[in-house]
Amino acid sequence: MNLHEYQGKELLKNFGIAVQEGITAENVEDAMAAYKAVTDRTGNEFAVIKAQIHAGGRGKGGGVKVVKGAEKAREAANDIIGMMLKTPQTPGGMEGPGKLVSTILVAEDAYVPDFDSCKEYYMSILTDRGSKCNVIVYSTEGGMDIEAVAEETPHLVHREFIDPMLGLQGFEARKIAFNLGLSGKAFKECTKFVAKLYKAYVSSDASLFEINPLLHTGNDDFVAVDCKVSLDDNALYRHKDLLEMRDTREEDPTEVEAAAVGLNYVQLDGNVGCMVNGAGLAMATMDIIKLSGGDPANFLDVGGTADAARVEQAFRIILRDDKVKAILINIFGGIVRCDRVAQGVIDAYKNMGNINVPIIVRLQGTNADIAKKMIDESGLNVQSATLLKDAAAAVQKVLG
Repeated sequence: MNLHEYQGKELLKNFGIAVQEGITAENVEDAMAAYKAVTDRTGNEFAVIKAQIHAGGRGKGGGVKVVKGAEKAREAANDIIGMMLKTPQTPGGMEGPGKLVSTILVAEDAYVPDFDSCKEYYMSILTDRGSKCNVIVYSTEGGMDIEAVAEETPHLVHREFIDPMLGLQGFEARKIAFNLGLSGKAFKECTKFVAKLYKAYVSSDASLFEINPLLHTGNDDFVAVDCKVSLDDNALYRHKDLLEMRDTREEDPTEVEAAAVGLNYVQLDGNVGCMVNGAGLAMATMDIIKLSGGDPANFLDVGGTADAARVEQAFRIILRDDKVKAILINIFGGIVRCDRVAQGVIDAYKNMGNINVPIIVRLQGTNADIAKKMIDESGLNVQSATLLKDAAAAVQKVLG
């Protein structure tokens, strides 16, 4: 689950991390009130108007503006609220439709009083599955073009692998500060920042923390000017307060609907819909589709209950994608009997009455032979298969 910038900053503040303060607004008048409150607190006329969407690169799309004075603040708020913001990370990139901006953050100018003495760094924490470690990625070259830094000058991007069983050690935090070229008070403050950030990451069961830029001020303090936070969905049951931060407006509406009825669904770009029980079998089914010359249109795990109602819901969700040319149902009858699944497929097909793509059903497990006979004698545009290779051949055939 992704958080907005302002939500991520609230999380960081709970762990004693200094952030660029700000106030959210959803309309221009609230934005003006926020601007006044922020500038009164800082004592200067500068502020930053930031679009709040689940995507990076907002500044490149015109979603972040530094303003001076109430008139410029109003103009920026009016421009950003309600815009379809396109960034390199929104669906389709700069050529895509973009994302609707419903909320902005009116933030203080963190670069005062001495802009020239400030320095921007980059720091993130994520899980490296290859090493089975958490890894802190950091660089002296923070800011909008960190992707270019990683591509063109990779030696400027450092990594510190942290054993999750041992946690962050003092020498590892000091190594990070040393590689950033810090000394004196700045060195000590950086090690404190790293320790707090790592604690926040682990304690919130996050999968990603990204601070860019991490601002080193003229007073040798470290401030998170921007942050991106992704949380592990599987651990949200332990964080009811964080779950309340979920913004479904930023998520794929089909995926939200599927989750509401207990289906694990992820939209993909292919032409063969998948309906499977179990994540491992779903991944294998997607491989089968690729080997058959197709591309999976989705990941869909119906779980252990594949009755008529659930199968019908799955059908409706899959068929909303007009790129789908066929549907492959691959069910292992362990928890649920294959004949019940077959009956569910037949009932759902009849209830919908307008399925105009071929369906291949591969059922294996308890009562698989009965299930195959039910499918074969249903009179519907449904093909049965017993072996994986038979299902693959059927997919290849219907795709031509």
